[in-house]
Amino acid sequence: MLASFDDVEVVGEAESGGQALERVQEISPDLLFLDVQMPGAGGLEVAASLPSPGPGVIFCMAFDQYAVDAFDLLAVDYLLKPVNEARLEQVMERFREVKARGLAFAPKQARRAGATFPLNFLATKDSSFHVVPRDEVLYFVSDRGMTRLQSNASVYWMQPALKDLEGSLDPARYFRISRSTIVNLGAVAEVVSLPAGHGEVRLQDGTRLEVSRRRFKSLTDRLARS
Repeated sequence: MLASFDDVEVVGEAESGGQALERVQEISPDLLFLDVQMPGAGGLEVAASLPSPGPGVIFCMAFDQYAVDAFDLLAVDYLLKPVNEARLEQVMERFREVKARGLAFAPKQARRAGATFPLNFLATKDSSFHVVPRDEVLYFVSDRGMTRLQSNASVYWMQPALKDLEGSLDPARYFRISRSTIVNLGAVAEVVSLPAGHGEVRLQDGTRLEVSRRRFKSLTDRLARS
């Protein structure tokens, strides 16, 4: 169906979320058609792991229950299966309009209540992509323009900058404790007050992370409500 468009060239395909991100790195496409359900990690999780700015995304789905979640991320539009030519023409025209206006494709920061958040994260280690379950994440750290993911067992890297990744995270589960660090609240074992209003979180594995003075009270309030 895409071959019928004169201005479209299919430059690659992928069978899983990890492969999709690998192909994005290799090819730097303008547009991705992402299936919501894929082996390993679905389209919503792939979109949350894309660099910013990155390619435009059109989600493909069997049911429209994910439609709002798609737009909460960086989707240009979405397609319901089975895809028909008229609807495909509509979403391609929408993409052309957005691209012609010179708008960058980047994750939105605002998320609606009850949104579907990633259950896994796609991150690199030793030049290959790995699926990291959200419960294994201890914290995210901004490092040289990328995001370092520290899990229970290892260190991984993600392309989105920390500020862009934050927009796709569940605010009930994650909290930004400083300009450079987002912590998994479920991994926090203790919060300690330090002089001058600063603080420190001590994680269940013994790691200590600084909490900025501006965010310390908000962190303790959040933990008190959880």
